[in-house]
Amino acid sequence: MTTRRPRAEDFLELVERGRRGRLKLYIGFAAGVGKTFRMLEEAHALKARGVDVVLGFIETHGRRETEALVAGLEAVPRQRVSYRDVTVEEMDLDAVLARRPQVAVVDELAHTNLPVCRNRKRYQDVQELLAAGINVIGAFNVQHLESLNDMVERNTGVTVRETLPDSFLKTADQVVNLDLAVEDLHERLKAGKIYAPDKVSHALERFFTGDNLSTLRELALREVAESLDRATTGRQVRAGEEPSQKGGAWGRVLVALSSHPPRAATLLRRGSRMAGRLNTDWFVVYVETPREAPHLIDAEAQRHLLTNIEKAKELGAEVVRLRASDPVAALLDFARSHGVGHIIIGRSNQAKWRQRLGMTADARLLREGEGFDIHVVSFESHEEKRP
Repeated sequence: MTTRRPRAEDFLELVERGRRGRLKLYIGFAAGVGKTFRMLEEAHALKARGVDVVLGFIETHGRRETEALVAGLEAVPRQRVSYRDVTVEEMDLDAVLARRPQVAVVDELAHTNLPVCRNRKRYQDVQELLAAGINVIGAFNVQHLESLNDMVERNTGVTVRETLPDSFLKTADQVVNLDLAVEDLHERLKAGKIYAPDKVSHALERFFTGDNLSTLRELALREVAESLDRATTGRQVRAGEEPSQKGGAWGRVLVALSSHPPRAATLLRRGSRMAGRLNTDWFVVYVETPREAPHLIDAEAQRHLLTNIEKAKELGAEVVRLRASDPVAALLDFARSHGVGHIIIGRSNQAKWRQRLGMTADARLLREGEGFDIHVVSFESHEEKRP
C-alpha cells in the first residue's frame, strides 16, 4: 500500500480553511442614514476587483435606490421558516456556509431569529460565518447595542427590544459610522425615501423627533470614537512611542450581583459600558451566602439569577461565583486580588433603618472599600422616566 505524500498546496488549503474571517461593521443612528446602501456599494466595488462576494441577507425595505444596487450581485436564497402558523424569511446560514464566499454581506445584525433556527440572533449566525473563515460586512443601528438600552430608553422614551452585545462590536476589524445631519435625514424621510408616505407623519412625531435623532447621533459618534480608541490602545507599542495609559493600569471593573436584584440588567450594561471605555476586563461576581444556597432560594430567584449570569456572559464579562458568609468582605478580597479598580453595585432596597445605620452592602462598600472607585447605581430615576 502506498501513502500519497501531502503537497504544499494541501497544507496551504488547511491553513486558509482554519483562518477566522474578518468583520467590518457599518453603524448608523437611525433607519435611512444609508448603511445598506453603502454595504451594497462596497459589494459592487469588491466584485469589480475580482472578490467572490455574496449577499447573505439584505433588507431593502422597499427603497428604490437600495433595490437598484441589489441587481448584479449574487444573493443566497432566503430560508422560509414557519413557526406558530407564521412564515418568515430568515438568512439561510447553512446555504451561505456551503457556498463559502470570500465575503458575505449581512444586514440587520440585531435581528432575532425564529425559535426553530439554530441561533437565537443573527449576529450569532455571523459568528459562525467568521469561525468558518468567511469575511463579513454587516450593519446595525447604535440603539441596538445592549449596554445602551437603558440610556436610549431614558433619553428618547423608546424601548428597543432587539439588541446585540457590545462584545460583538469589539470583535470587529473595521467600524464605519455613517453620519448624516438630522435635517438631511428629515428631508429623506419627508421625500418618502425611508418609509411609505402614510407612515412619515407618525415617524416624525415618535422616533424621528429632532431631539431623539440628535441623541442617537451623538451616541453613534461616541461609540465609534471609543471603538477606534480601543483598537489603537490594543495594538503593539512601537519603538519611541509612549505606552497607553488605558487598560489594566486603570483597574478592572467588577459588578456585584445578588441572587435577585432589581434591574440587574442595568448594572450589567453599566459594567459593560465602563469596561469598554476603559478598555479593560470586567467581572460579574455573585456571592452565595449560607442563606442563599441553591436548595434554599425559591425557583423564581434561581431563574432570575441564571438569566442574569447568561446575560453577563453575553456582554463579555467573566462570571465568578463565590461562597462566603460576608458578601462585602468577599467582594473586596476578590477585587484586591484581581486588579479591580471600579466596583459597581445597586443601591440597597433594604429597610430604611438598616440604611441609616450603614448596615447595607452599598454603605459598607463605600465605607470599607478604600482604594476603589465605588459606583452605587440608583434605579428610581429609571423607573420614573419610563414612558
